[in-house]
Amino acid sequence: MGKDKQPRGQRTQEVLLATAAGPDDMEPKKGKGAPDECGEEARTCCGCRFPLLLALLQLALGIAVTVVGFLMASISSSLLVRDTPFWAGIIVCVVAYLGLFMLCVSYQVDEQTCIQFVMKLLYFLLSALGLMVCILAAAFAAHHYSLLTQFTCGTTLNSCHCKLPSSEPLSRAFVYRGVTDCASITGTFKLFLFIQMILNLICGLLCLLACFVMWKHRYQVFYVGDRMYSLTTSKGQQQKV
Repeated sequence: MGKDKQPRGQRTQEVLLATAAGPDDMEPKKGKGAPDECGEEARTCCGCRFPLLLALLQLALGIAVTVVGFLMASISSSLLVRDTPFWAGIIVCVVAYLGLFMLCVSYQVDEQTCIQFVMKLLYFLLSALGLMVCILAAAFAAHHYSLLTQFTCGTTLNSCHCKLPSSEPLSRAFVYRGVTDCASITGTFKLFLFIQMILNLICGLLCLLACFVMWKHRYQVFYVGDRMYSLTTSKGQQQKV
């Protein structure tokens, strides 16, 4: 009779161990190759993969601003640096490259390494700098554009002389050297200034959006989620009691 039967004490001990293990220990564990859903959710924000979309848009517009700036500088050798804002495009391109590099190092809401924190801080600061630079470049372009709408220009000795309409004989004159036809100033250069205004305003909005998404993803989503989780946990414990 008693060879196949286990002692009563041993069976009681097995029942107690199974009860202590709980239902969580009986679920199948995820292997190393299983997809990390938390990591995928951490890389997305506002419905897009962060910061790939913003970084690509910043890169495209930064290249456009740089190219148009160098084309403007080729029109006349006497143009000031502020009138050819290729420098704004270069800064935006640097911000975009940093954003693309940050995506390649598994972007996470909660920083787990020092390099992740440094890259996110640099991306935020450079985006804020890009915002200010783009606004400054758009302001310079708008000022020069408003002057060109009032200029009266004439070609003299391989240069274009432009003046504001004034009754004073000693009014300020603007000289564009290396220009044989003033139509390239009043037409082409004026169009480039208008394009620079539009591009720099869009770049500024993208940099502002990048700063907002960084702040929202780091301080609003993470901490508010943690707070809500703790509140729901405490409410659940009170209901159980």
